[in-house]
Amino acid sequence: MNGKRIVALAWKEWREIVRDRLFFALAFIVPTMLMLLFGFGLSLDVEHLPFAVVDYDRSAASRDYTYRFISSRYFDFKGYAGDARALDSLLADNRIRMALVIPPRFDEHLARGEPAPVQVLIDGTFPMRAQTTQGYVVAINSAVSLDNMARALSAGRGIPLDEARRRVQPVKLEVRYLYNQSVKSIWSLAPKLIMLIMMLSPPFLTALGVVREKESGSIFNIYSSTVSPGEFLLGKLAPYVFISIANAMVLWALAVWLYDAPFKGDPFFFAFATLLYVICTTGIGLVISMLVQTQVAAMIVASIVSIIPAVLYSGMLLPLTSLSPGASAIAHSLPTMYYTNIVVGSFLKGVSWSALWPDVLVLAAYAGSLFGLGYLLFSKRPKS
Repeated sequence: MNGKRIVALAWKEWREIVRDRLFFALAFIVPTMLMLLFGFGLSLDVEHLPFAVVDYDRSAASRDYTYRFISSRYFDFKGYAGDARALDSLLADNRIRMALVIPPRFDEHLARGEPAPVQVLIDGTFPMRAQTTQGYVVAINSAVSLDNMARALSAGRGIPLDEARRRVQPVKLEVRYLYNQSVKSIWSLAPKLIMLIMMLSPPFLTALGVVREKESGSIFNIYSSTVSPGEFLLGKLAPYVFISIANAMVLWALAVWLYDAPFKGDPFFFAFATLLYVICTTGIGLVISMLVQTQVAAMIVASIVSIIPAVLYSGMLLPLTSLSPGASAIAHSLPTMYYTNIVVGSFLKGVSWSALWPDVLVLAAYAGSLFGLGYLLFSKRPKS
């Protein structure tokens, strides 16, 4: 290995990146833009759901029941509808996502201690959102039922209302959320966006950078020179690794300072794990560049092998436990899952080497294997 040759190749590649507007944008602008677009545009919080009410009873009890939903931060009241038939167009046009239909004699049934059914219509086009909405409705309805039972018990037994509430609810559930006390989806998504963007950008840059040499014919200068394959690969890929590390630092800063995601872990551990992950993703681009001959083919292959693992098999949107056995096996064979564990552990749980060393070890093995495979695939004797 000749260090001067490696530095010369790296400097040449750096000048190509800075001079080419497309590569400059892909290297320095696109990652930050993706972080901003995904961060502000992607949210799993289910709040301010628009809803309407059809109140056939028009009593004090029905108004009180409706107010429970109106006063909740999870719902946004859009007004009363004349009858249930008017709800069809409201739901179909997405003007509301949920509707309550309170039947006649609602107050009378409650006064007699009889069941008072209420119909709830929920837009099910987004199943996860619909299930969350159902949970909100059930929780509010349970609170109303407990209050009614407590008032009835207080009036019938002549005991204080607080004592009646304790009797009708002997088991009081107290829930405490760990690691994400405010249950903000952005606190979980922002760290995972670092994983996603670092899986998208480095393979594109690396694959296009190497394949560009093939398309322009300049790689024949390397074939005819005394530069060894190892020197060429190190010099060619070093700028992309450093650029990706710099982008990862910018994304970390955006996650912490723009999206207020708490970082509780060891910064040195996180930096080292990020370096390994960047080497992995750069290695993916290297392998792609060895297998294709055109930049268009490189972009297509890089899109397939980066977007799908980063979104579906990383645990970004869905927990890995919900995957089928086959999909779980695929997830465990890709670096995205392991780095997701690291970013979540570093940001939210505050864990480092003691808990995450297996994930770091897998990333290191993955990085070494990819660069080894790229070295074996590279040959100074081009195929005719």
